[in-house]
Amino acid sequence: MVQPEDIKRLIEAGVPGAQARVTGDGQHFEAVVVCSAFAGQSMVAQHQMVYRALGEKMRAEIHALSIRTLTPDAQR
Repeated sequence: MVQPEDIKRLIEAGVPGAQARVTGDGQHFEAVVVCSAFAGQSMVAQHQMVYRALGEKMRAEIHALSIRTLTPDAQR
């Protein structure tokens, strides 16, 4: 079973410079991802970066993921 720490690790490895906070119950997860690479990107593009980092886990093991993406400036 996928754990929030697994998702956090995948996001941070797959989106350079990202910092992620992930909560969840093993099937449904919430992620807040902060990364300077999101600057100037549409929300769709930002979420696609996160989905790419999760790869096959999104298709097989993660049943629901709510994503909130922010730049470091927006976090303040």
